Amino acid sequence: MNLTLHTPLSSVLTNSRRVHALKALGVVSVGDALTYYPFRVADPVPMLALRQAVAGNRMAFAAEVRDVRAIPMNARRGYRVQVAVDDAGYAQRRQSAPSTAILVFFSYKKHYIDWLLSRMRIGTRLVVSGEPSLFNGRLQFTHPDVLTVAYHDDAATQDAERSVFDVDTEEEGLRRVTRPRPVYHASSRISSDIIHETILDLLARLADSESMDERDAQNMSAGSSGEPEIMAMVMDDNTHPAATQLDSGRAWPQTSTAVPDILPEIVRTTAKLMHRYDAFWAIHDPQSVEQFKRGLHTLRYEEAFISQVAVVQMRQQDRQSRSYVCSSRVLLEEFIADLPFALTHGQREVIEDIVSDMGREYPMQRLLQGEVGSGKTVVALAAILQAVGSGYQAVLVAPTQVLAEQHMGTISRMVAGLSETEDGESVPVILLTGGMKLAARRKALAQVASGVPCIVVATHAAFSKSFQAPNLALTVIDEQHRFGVEQRSALRSQGERLPHTLVMTATPIPRSAAMTWFGNLDISWLTELPGGRKPIRTVVVHEEDSSTMVRMFSHIRKRIDAGERVYVVCPRIDEDDEGGDIASDGMSTPIGEEDDAQTRPEPHSVVGIRDRLEGLAQFQGVSFATLTGRDSDEDKQRIMADFSTGVTPILVATTVIEVGVDVPQASCIVIFDADRFGLAQLHQLRGRVGRGGTASWAFLISRIAQPGSLAEQRLDVVQGTLDGAEIAQADLQLRGAGDVLGDAQAGVKSSLKLLRVVQDADMIVGAHEFAEKLLDSHPEVLQEPELAGAVLDLMRGGESQLVSG
Repeated sequence: MNLTLHTPLSSVLTNSRRVHALKALGVVSVGDALTYYPFRVADPVPMLALRQAVAGNRMAFAAEVRDVRAIPMNARRGYRVQVAVDDAGYAQRRQSAPSTAILVFFSYKKHYIDWLLSRMRIGTRLVVSGEPSLFNGRLQFTHPDVLTVAYHDDAATQDAERSVFDVDTEEEGLRRVTRPRPVYHASSRISSDIIHETILDLLARLADSESMDERDAQNMSAGSSGEPEIMAMVMDDNTHPAATQLDSGRAWPQTSTAVPDILPEIVRTTAKLMHRYDAFWAIHDPQSVEQFKRGLHTLRYEEAFISQVAVVQMRQQDRQSRSYVCSSRVLLEEFIADLPFALTHGQREVIEDIVSDMGREYPMQRLLQGEVGSGKTVVALAAILQAVGSGYQAVLVAPTQVLAEQHMGTISRMVAGLSETEDGESVPVILLTGGMKLAARRKALAQVASGVPCIVVATHAAFSKSFQAPNLALTVIDEQHRFGVEQRSALRSQGERLPHTLVMTATPIPRSAAMTWFGNLDISWLTELPGGRKPIRTVVVHEEDSSTMVRMFSHIRKRIDAGERVYVVCPRIDEDDEGGDIASDGMSTPIGEEDDAQTRPEPHSVVGIRDRLEGLAQFQGVSFATLTGRDSDEDKQRIMADFSTGVTPILVATTVIEVGVDVPQASCIVIFDADRFGLAQLHQLRGRVGRGGTASWAFLISRIAQPGSLAEQRLDVVQGTLDGAEIAQADLQLRGAGDVLGDAQAGVKSSLKLLRVVQDADMIVGAHEFAEKLLDSHPEVLQEPELAGAVLDLMRGGESQLVSG
């Protein structure tokens, strides 16, 4: 059979149990298996004499078989094989006294027992690697890795029986069993060792035929006797012995046309990388820890280079497209002059960058990363007025109806006094949401479809086919990570030209992550807070500390009596939520070292905390409201209106309030089970208070953040800084890029498996610069079939969000 990376495992492996177990791990093809990387490599196994054995500490030694017994197990079906060995000769060479041990194997398959007995004959020399234990006062190794050593009585015997033994010499065997061993994420259905064996077998099968002949002659594993799938059929997949006694020291085949290099030769040699096939061997069958690391480095750089080629090519494609030239600054200048406050230095810089971008013939692609409350909306409105003042249309897309309506009100007030557009009309502001009545929705759609210069404030309704904006010059996406890639791309095909795009997020993203995930965008950061804002005081409270909890509730009551508002956030909606850890409106996964569901207390719910707080003496006479993702849009509007006006000054909610909710009177936020949230999410939630210039507080409540625990360390990060970039860096290191960015990666089979955004930042920068140079000097290199195919696979596989705003 002609094996390739795309060959399904079901057509390669005859053991259906193994195929199904691997499928459950997401491994369905040969390529999937090769890129199912070990999460660590075990330390080299020390060579010791049996006298030096320490129970529980893995060791390797050489010995000779003295006795072999196959004993039926009366209590249950199957057999126990006991092999008595002594290490007299080996111990003498190590200047140690000789000793004995028992090797024990269990199986219910008679044919496996027969095969094992055929190998473990009295007098057979063995090399053994395993973990010793004491049983009935004797040293014992249960299911150790075993290699048989060839006899050397005479050359004729050696040649005749060479294929019977695993290795020719004791030294060769010890060298193999002591090498570092990769460790894989496994399951109850398949062990790490079985995964290891399968991958090595597939790698060997992928070798070119001329290399396979040499491999088979030199280093075929006796554990698989030249027929690994036959052996797989006669053993349990989770039985440790013979199936895992593979020859991890086999000679690597030199070539494989089935595993070609993805990176062009100039890239591989310049970066001093291994061939791809060799890198797979180095990771899955390392001679040393250093070699393992070198293989990882090669494949990490491969991922970095592929992703950055995609970034560079998309950026080039964007600059070859045509967009609307927005050059009129009349409305923009009038808007800035009429503002009741002065723009920060950062806001002015970003606005000038945007104005410059929108004055070009190719589309702007810019990411605006801003701290919570840094004034991103004002910057976005400046860009919108640049487009509308030039006679075109602009749309601002918000993730929720509540936020869209808030934007609608804010923008309408800000543009109410502005002059007319170039067409002699006042600036129309149009709201478009999925919750609108049909007549109002049709009217809004018709007005936009007419092509009149206008500002459209919309929710996901802007992505529908019924939304037509023929003169759309600018698209602003608020909280971009709340939208999928296809949604964000839908608005780019509205007219004859591509609109300029500004995507905004308050979710703090480290610069290294932003460069990787949004590398085709120009990136702006807003870090200054507008004048009048006071720093939010953050306090970590242990829930069992009753005196502190009482003081906190008394403080909150004082703030309410002063006319202020309070948010209370819980991780789930009610006590009946299945799973507990995940609320229906987007709760992040639990974090910290105490995440075992059996040891963590049940998370607090919105309903439970509301009932608890209503019963406290501190809140007698205070009205409560609840807000969750289950509430209808109409209910959400009513609840937020009552909260804003003070009818219900305490709002108990899930993370539905995380984005865009703007109530200036809110001065306190209490987050129960704060250890269950990501750090960036806590920073976002904290940003809901202090927006009116009053003193503000954030209370992070935890039941598991004990002194010295990881949960406490994480919460201390949020307590210790208001710098979103610093928090994001810590969150990214501890949680991973997908969780921090919150992008639509759930369910996406990522082809970026090794690249680490923080640790590999320098590598990513280097790969980006290299890709740019090659595109300028040797563009044909980036079109080589293997690289071009890998870039296409990356984009098709869902990674387009990594390089798309």
